[in-house]
Amino acid sequence: MFVENGTDARLPCTFTSPEVISSAATVSWSFQAEGSSTPISFFYYTSGKPYTGKNIPFKDRVSWAGDLNKKDASISIANMQFLDNGTYFCDVKNPPDIVVKAGEIRLRVVEKDSLTVFPMMMVAGVAVAAVVGVVLLISLIACIIVRKKNSKKRYSGDPDIDARLGM
Repeated sequence: MFVENGTDARLPCTFTSPEVISSAATVSWSFQAEGSSTPISFFYYTSGKPYTGKNIPFKDRVSWAGDLNKKDASISIANMQFLDNGTYFCDVKNPPDIVVKAGEIRLRVVEKDSLTVFPMMMVAGVAVAAVVGVVLLISLIACIIVRKKNSKKRYSGDPDIDARLGM
């Protein structure tokens, strides 16, 4: 996932569970910075309350953005920085369903305006060029067909045409 520097990012995390979502359900998020070998826990959600780690790079920038009843355990991180590059792990436990594979998001913070936005004028220009190209192609095919029909008439051996042409 790519996020522009200085913008807010919603890190999606959805899960499945055959069990009814209970008040005992928990969500924990951890972060492994680029070049680091171990992830650090930075966010925990239980009983409708979020808890953030004390010494984490985005301590005051992370907030709960999910809804466990909709099987959504997403978070938001405000003002993304280049130090936020790395891998984020989302782990949801809904007892008795506690053996699950954690979700994983690889996030890269990029310079503002480096994410290419496909301009609408370019899309319109390509569409107009395609229509004009198709019309020209149809016109060219029509001209070739007419020319072939006329050339067949000219050399068909018709005595009236041959007389006019001096043959």
